[in-house]
Amino acid sequence: MKAKEKTKKHVRLNIKNLIYLFASCIIILYIYIFYNIYFDKNKVYAKEVNNEPESNVVISNAKALNMDEIINSNFNVNKKEEYFVEEAELEYITKYNTNPELPKGMMQVVQEGREGTQEITKKRVYENGQVVAEEQVSAKVTKAAINKIVEIGGGAYKSNYKVKVGDTVYVTSDRLSVYVEPNDNSEKIATLEKENELKVTEIQNDWYKIVSSYTIGYVKAESTTYINPNSKYEEENTKNDNNKVTANSKSKTPLSFDMALNKPSGLTLEEFKKVLTDSKDKNKIFQNNAEYFYYIEKQYNINGIFVAAVGIHESSWGTSKLATEKNNLFGYGAYDSNPYNGAYNFSNYSESIDLISRVFVKYYLNPKGTAIYDSEKAQGTYYNGPTLSGVNTKYATDKNWANGVYNHMKYLYNKL
Repeated sequence: MKAKEKTKKHVRLNIKNLIYLFASCIIILYIYIFYNIYFDKNKVYAKEVNNEPESNVVISNAKALNMDEIINSNFNVNKKEEYFVEEAELEYITKYNTNPELPKGMMQVVQEGREGTQEITKKRVYENGQVVAEEQVSAKVTKAAINKIVEIGGGAYKSNYKVKVGDTVYVTSDRLSVYVEPNDNSEKIATLEKENELKVTEIQNDWYKIVSSYTIGYVKAESTTYINPNSKYEEENTKNDNNKVTANSKSKTPLSFDMALNKPSGLTLEEFKKVLTDSKDKNKIFQNNAEYFYYIEKQYNINGIFVAAVGIHESSWGTSKLATEKNNLFGYGAYDSNPYNGAYNFSNYSESIDLISRVFVKYYLNPKGTAIYDSEKAQGTYYNGPTLSGVNTKYATDKNWANGVYNHMKYLYNKL
């Protein structure tokens, strides 16, 4: 009986040992597999080796990681985007106010405009090392611009009188700077106040050399008037001279696709109103603002029909969302990434017409250094010739933009 019990116990012990052994083998196997998977078997320590590889050694094709190669190979990227910030001028806005006490059509500046500064964030896209696109992403004003305020005569009488040497003129702006030379970059020697009386001793383009009870120097002609502010203007007091210009004596610039756009069209105010009165103008935006296309010609030496055609083209005759909600006929400031929110919001259409005209003159239509309005010099940043094709080069990504604008110009010219 005892011998039998010992035999059973021995058998039980052997089975138990076998189970332990089997479990141990499984654990060792898992450890081996784990080691081979998660640890680098090919880790090499410095040692002397033969240059010839052994026949049973497999050479890995793996290379050291190169992030540029990975990006280019995985995403097939031949393009590169670059963001940068640059300081730029912030153009001022021109406000036009009607003054019924001035002769009809007369313009005088009552506050000079001052440009501000802004930081522009831009995105530049490169393809195969070449710049293929550049877009404004955002803008931050660092110095606010000061609006220019111009009064337009709305009286019953009209005067074409031109000031001559020896005439007396009066300051119209709230403050008028006097310079040593006839340009804004020369030394400022005095500041005159509104209605100060001045004697004109010399005329150089848009500048008068004046003598007053305070000083002698140069002032901007646009900030003066020959009309005495202390006396009421009446028809019988209208001055006349041999320089009087009539509408019939004006020469019109002939229309052609390659015409220079940095020259006025020569149309009269009445002709601008005629060509811009049209059934396509459902909201009567161009009809009601025709005078401002005439005024920009007088101030900035630009073809007003061209500017009107651009507005018609960009706003679909004033029916676009930017035109109706922001008074922006030209999509100014509507950069591609956020067009509506980026576009400028103007209080009226005259502001957008005036601003886009100065932008064209300053950056697109004249080479760098050209004397332009207000004794300023053109920057010529995007100048490629003063023609439609030249403007199209940098102004619009649509290569057919110039043809579209020209078709509108022809349509307007044909109404004369």
